[in-house]
Amino acid sequence: MNRLPGCSRWCLSGLALLLASPVFAAEPPLFEARDYVGDGIFSAGIEGPAVGPDGDLYLVSFGQDGTIGRVRAQPDGSGQASLFVTLPEGSTGNGIRFDRHGHMLVADYSGHNILRVSPDGEVSTFAHEPRMHQPNDIALAPDGRLYASDPDWKHDSGQLWRIDADGSTHLLETGMGTTNGVEVSPDGRSLYVNESVQRRVWRYALDGEGRITGKQLIHQFSDHGLDGMRSDAQGNLYIARYGAGTVAILTPQGGLLREVQLKGRKPTNVAFGGHDGRTVYVTLQDRGAVEVFRSDVPGREHGAR
Repeated sequence: MNRLPGCSRWCLSGLALLLASPVFAAEPPLFEARDYVGDGIFSAGIEGPAVGPDGDLYLVSFGQDGTIGRVRAQPDGSGQASLFVTLPEGSTGNGIRFDRHGHMLVADYSGHNILRVSPDGEVSTFAHEPRMHQPNDIALAPDGRLYASDPDWKHDSGQLWRIDADGSTHLLETGMGTTNGVEVSPDGRSLYVNESVQRRVWRYALDGEGRITGKQLIHQFSDHGLDGMRSDAQGNLYIARYGAGTVAILTPQGGLLREVQLKGRKPTNVAFGGHDGRTVYVTLQDRGAVEVFRSDVPGREHGAR
């Protein structure tokens, strides 16, 4: 065989092993969904999801409501789920985000709370607001402020809240449609909220105090529902299209870039993660499972590092 100049047999053997390693494995096709966690591991309340500082995926309803599960990546590309924490009696988790200190923030819709969970699983109440219908999804802005959607499903209406670093709550708008997915742009200057039943996506301008102005309708879908939503580092929105079985990707101005076809029909939320931030995790209510696909752009949190 032809040898590389100055390279011994051990060098060639090491090179062969390196080239055969997962680092050099073929990149999977972009925007093609596959299973990550199989059917029935999570209950129909599956939501969240968010990737923690440890790189693991966290989501609610591991086996039953009132729990949070942790999913660790396996060498074969699948995810292994286990129980991370059981929430206090009367609490039911929904959206999850991680703050800059590594604490998990959880929308507790039955307790009208935003919970805070430490890395070792200690649960405390970060904010409590009796006027909330049921805090659903949450978004953490670059300045540390938290925003929460608050749907009233019975009346097809909803509210929008801001929660400051001291845990104080501030009602930003009421009388909306069924507010659900919520996200902040990478530069922290825009807030996006979608309405499930009305199928609308709204954009607000955010000022330095977390106040909203300039409400603008940027997209309205003609069918199916809308659920959780995330932004990539370029400000594009990834929206779970409940009932359509897709994740829709919109530009920051609301143009439809593509829809990623899923195996399940009822996606509830999405999150970015992976070694480069370009892995998109999708929770599926009808499957109690997690699907995953690769994007060409990392999530906004990863892109900002």
